[in-house]
Amino acid sequence: MKKRVFTFLNNWLSVVLLGLTTSVFAQKSEATGEAERTLSPYFVVITENPELDQMPLKGTTAEVNIAGVIADVKVRQVYINTGKKPLEALYVFPASTRAAVYAMQMQVGKRLVVARVATKDQARERYEKAKSEGKTASLLEQERPNVFQMSVANIQPNDSIIVTMSYTELLVPEEGMYEFSYPTVVAPRYSTTLAKFMKDNEQWIEQPYEQEGKKPSYTFDIKAKINAGMPIDEASCSSHKVLVSNDKSGAKLIKLDATEKLSGNRDFIIKYRLSGGNTQSGLLTYETKDENFFLLMLHPPNRVETAQIPPREFVFLIDASASMEGFPINVTKSLISNLLNSLRPSDFFNIMLFDNTHNFVAPKSMEATPENIKAALSRIVLRNAIGGTDLLPALRTAFAHSKRTDLSKTFVVVTDGFVSVEKETFDMIQRNLNDGNLFAFGIGSSVNRYLIEGMARMGMGEPFIATNEKEAITAAEKFRKYIQTPVLTEVKVGFEGLQAYDVEPSAFPDMLAERPLIVFGKYKGKLQGNIKITGKTGSGDFESVVNTSLASTQNNQALKYLWARQRIRELDDYNAIQLGWAEVEQILNIGLKYHLLTNYTSFVAIDSTVNRQKQVATVTQALPLPQGVSNAAVGSQEFKTNVMAASPASPSSFNPSKTAGNSKRGTDGIRYALPDQTKLYGDSVVLNWDLLEDVSYKDKIEKYEVRVYDLSEELLFKQNTDSKFMLLNTNKDKMAGHNNLIFKVIPLDKSGKPLIDVENSEGIAINKLDASQKTSVQSQVVPVLNAKKAWSDRLIETAKLFEKQQLWTDAMNMYETAIRTLKDRQKLKAEVFYQEFLERQGMSLK
Repeated sequence: MKKRVFTFLNNWLSVVLLGLTTSVFAQKSEATGEAERTLSPYFVVITENPELDQMPLKGTTAEVNIAGVIADVKVRQVYINTGKKPLEALYVFPASTRAAVYAMQMQVGKRLVVARVATKDQARERYEKAKSEGKTASLLEQERPNVFQMSVANIQPNDSIIVTMSYTELLVPEEGMYEFSYPTVVAPRYSTTLAKFMKDNEQWIEQPYEQEGKKPSYTFDIKAKINAGMPIDEASCSSHKVLVSNDKSGAKLIKLDATEKLSGNRDFIIKYRLSGGNTQSGLLTYETKDENFFLLMLHPPNRVETAQIPPREFVFLIDASASMEGFPINVTKSLISNLLNSLRPSDFFNIMLFDNTHNFVAPKSMEATPENIKAALSRIVLRNAIGGTDLLPALRTAFAHSKRTDLSKTFVVVTDGFVSVEKETFDMIQRNLNDGNLFAFGIGSSVNRYLIEGMARMGMGEPFIATNEKEAITAAEKFRKYIQTPVLTEVKVGFEGLQAYDVEPSAFPDMLAERPLIVFGKYKGKLQGNIKITGKTGSGDFESVVNTSLASTQNNQALKYLWARQRIRELDDYNAIQLGWAEVEQILNIGLKYHLLTNYTSFVAIDSTVNRQKQVATVTQALPLPQGVSNAAVGSQEFKTNVMAASPASPSSFNPSKTAGNSKRGTDGIRYALPDQTKLYGDSVVLNWDLLEDVSYKDKIEKYEVRVYDLSEELLFKQNTDSKFMLLNTNKDKMAGHNNLIFKVIPLDKSGKPLIDVENSEGIAINKLDASQKTSVQSQVVPVLNAKKAWSDRLIETAKLFEKQQLWTDAMNMYETAIRTLKDRQKLKAEVFYQEFLERQGMSLK
């Protein structure tokens, strides 16, 4: 038997009450290949198989309607099965980090099915049930605030399925310029997480990609209408070739040129400026039967230049990983050159290059003299992009780099953001930045804006995006202005005569960019009174008063979604890695109440018609590499197919590493389960199990073998049985002399050969409590379990009781019982409390 590491398994309450404390061990795999590989994207292999359509997504279109400062977007995905086998299509796609997704519908032939929001588990359960019944269904899930997955089941041969998703977002101008960005492709993500330890929201990282330079296999189209309420001086698209015109009402119409139909490999970016340099500001309101919403956009005063700026220390962290090869690293070199040359000789600086490793160009920060800058730049110019993107170790070293207290410190991170550790990064910045600040520069055509925006937010700095060298020059100039002096500090919002509540954000950072101050909220009663904004500028105090009688009340239905999305943004997007139940419950309630996609709620649509062919092959739609990104971004992964074999007994959603009750996948790739119940009757143990038999071997099982080991890995006893049940006497043979036993269940074929990898299969360990401890625990547990409370509360309270008694294993098993037996909201609650328990004990689900 191999070395064991903890995994977790459900045991029933009778185990505890009868005097057993149980723990579960899993074999730590020492095999190579599949068992030890990290989560990684891979290059797809398209086989010539007319039976199977491996690219069912045929086209994506977006319709953008911008009214004032609010954009409403409809994204239409068309799936067509040109093969001869029914399909399930999985498609990972991006969206804006500010998108409030509020609707989805599915069209099957002439039938239109409106999707409903449900808890994430409930939506997935309904989808899987519909798939197994042969019904066409679609499921929209959030993996990150800017990464979604669409699953469409039972696409029959020659069928066309159209799924439409609707979202809204707020457009905030900067220096008088409005920008709307529509991401088209999710770039590869670098991850050091072992595949067998991946969480539910990490599965998407194992995503197939097309080769470098290859156009998308599906078409892309987008059109936008900008009705700003006032004349538009200029409107342009910096990313694609477009046609710009005016309609009769004076609105700008922007349409993608026909030559760009295969251009869904880079962000689509529209910029426009209002006549005379004006920007829309003021108060918007929307009233419903139950709630009233408001949005205040207030422009800050003009920037005041400060003559005397104290010396600063700048630490630049430059991503030199393989995904930055070519165009991105060239843009980065241009950007750094401009940034360094904007420093003053009285400033200090150092530069770190990071990939799998990280190194400073100098042992300590240097004066920003022309000579030192030239020497540092020469080191960067000679550097090629190689290796992975280990951002966290680089940040940790950078934060500990300088101990000088006489200088204000600024960190600058330059990266494409192709990593999967966004929240871990935010957490590190929040814990280690102290009195410094951090600016983030995203480089490339499909930047991970969630990471870039989040780093800047947590670092009290600003995010910048540079898709080319021209934008890099502009970004460097903005950076120079921002670090000189804030536009407005010590910002406070007050309400006079207006009963405002649920105001977001709760606190305001110093304003560095010349963009409006945004305040969301709700109000009770009449719309009356004033909203007062106060703060400090470089020249003195600032105050602005907005009279609510001037509010715009027309066509502002989106405000309820925008408020809800802003609240979720504050609670979840940039918050702790693991949220407490209070925060999770708030997010869940907001998602269900306002019909929004969140980390805990999903959209599901199910057609009522049952198709004849129910066995589906699962295909993960391959994505194009973003424009300018090389094959090196995917790494040295083996080529794989993106098609999973058709099998009703092996649902594609099965997560091989998630503890689903007691289900696990062995290192041999076969799904199996462990003993389901363990009960003590006198000196006897009853084992009862239920294996999730894989289609590849389930018909070969003739009988089972039960093996019993001691904790030193010595085999004490084994016996065969034809049923999934066995009664063992603990006094038999050598077993009586051991207080700790490990049980393993192994399916056998007709010849008696094991059908799973025995060495790497799992077992359940049992040890006895002494009599006094057993009596003490029982006296406390029984009242809790018999209390007149919800079953979920009783389970969680019992788990907490075990923790207090330092019975760690019993606490784990109680949480596992809760997670397995509860559903929806209560199951999620148990998962949150379980994770908090593990963190307190310094453990993890790995």
